[in-house]
Amino acid sequence: MTATPKPSDLPPGGYVHREPSLLRRALPWLVTAALIIGLLVLGQALVENMKDRQKSFSIYFVERGWVRFLLFLLAASGVLALTSLVGQRIGMARTGRRISYAAVLGDQLTHLFLILVVLVAVYPLLYVLIAAFDPRNSLFAFPDFENPNILYRSGLMPRLDVLSTENFAKLFEGVVIPGWQLLLAGVGGAALTAVLLGALIGRFGHDSVGLQQARTWAMRVLVVALTILVLFMTPGQFTGFSNESKFLLSVRNTLFVSGLTGILAILLSTTAGYAMARLRFPGRFQMLLFFIFIQMFPVFLALVAVYKLLTDLGLGNTFTGLILAYSGGAIAFNTWIFKGYVESLPESLEEAAMVDGATRWQTFVKVVLPLSGGIMVFIFLNQFIGTYAEFILANVLLTGVEQWTVGVMLRSFTTGQFSTKWGVFAAASTLGALPIIALFYGFQNYFVGGTVSGGVKE
Repeated sequence: MTATPKPSDLPPGGYVHREPSLLRRALPWLVTAALIIGLLVLGQALVENMKDRQKSFSIYFVERGWVRFLLFLLAASGVLALTSLVGQRIGMARTGRRISYAAVLGDQLTHLFLILVVLVAVYPLLYVLIAAFDPRNSLFAFPDFENPNILYRSGLMPRLDVLSTENFAKLFEGVVIPGWQLLLAGVGGAALTAVLLGALIGRFGHDSVGLQQARTWAMRVLVVALTILVLFMTPGQFTGFSNESKFLLSVRNTLFVSGLTGILAILLSTTAGYAMARLRFPGRFQMLLFFIFIQMFPVFLALVAVYKLLTDLGLGNTFTGLILAYSGGAIAFNTWIFKGYVESLPESLEEAAMVDGATRWQTFVKVVLPLSGGIMVFIFLNQFIGTYAEFILANVLLTGVEQWTVGVMLRSFTTGQFSTKWGVFAAASTLGALPIIALFYGFQNYFVGGTVSGGVKE
């Protein structure tokens, strides 16, 4: 038995190195072996289960397909092993330094794994996009056993010879757009094109100051044009009798609700976050703990209370009630985000402003907010995207097709047992995702910067 060292016998750092026991060294290997054995047993059970079942007419069965797939991986790994060896030799000859072959091969195998992961992740998106152009109203590609191409024989690839824009045309049936809205949409489209071209040019290393200013003005024009369209588009412009003909109205409703929710989130979280970061008042710490506590519970637990409160206030089936419900749920998280960012700013800037005679409010407006542009954009976009895809609360509070948001409208395409409109659903999903994709791509730097803002205290 090893005696415990006395404090006087410890080294200056107070740390005594001890070798891990045999059980501790063997534990990772035992766990790995158990996982491998479990996966083998599970795979064997699945194989035996599939042997006992009758093959479905809609499933293309490849005899020993998993063996072929493993052989493909083995062949790909062999090619990578050869290219890694060649690359290692060329690198050592050019640099004159020793390069580890295992490190080069590990990088190549990692790239192969990441390529497979990307293909698996992108395939469902490609499938939905193709289904949006499929007029047969089906989300499923049944195998074509007569086709020599294995992708069509197995049903992995839908038929491309039947694609058309019929599903998208249903989303625009009966839509009356005045000339000034068409002109404004054209201006917004030109501004969006300018933003995308500016971002593309900037990616190739030609991001000059003039290009950044042009991109900024194009983004402002795009936001103004989109805001005017959203505010002045009315339900009377949608004269179609089907739900799909009012899909653009649901997009307008969603942009309206999400935009105002993002603005309210900025107003509430910036003032509350600044107060929590700079002011000292009774109950401040307890309120911060309460904000953390309420984040533990999902929003739908308060669904009954929110619905009862809004209906008693006469705000049921109104955008006002939905915006207030969304904004109230955003206070806690966004307040913590802005509080951490304010605490990373030098407090001496505010003290200098107050020495010059500025009030606390003037310091907040003229010193803190101008330095918080990035985090405010992050809060707005984070709230905008979160409410754009929200379904549960909107489905409960809003009734009537003219009040629906995108999530509720998409659900209406899949409610009937024998009237599910999969093609229209895929087309509407594709169009409805475009605003989020554009926002995320245009402001992705703010997402990255806003996520880590306040992480380092200066």
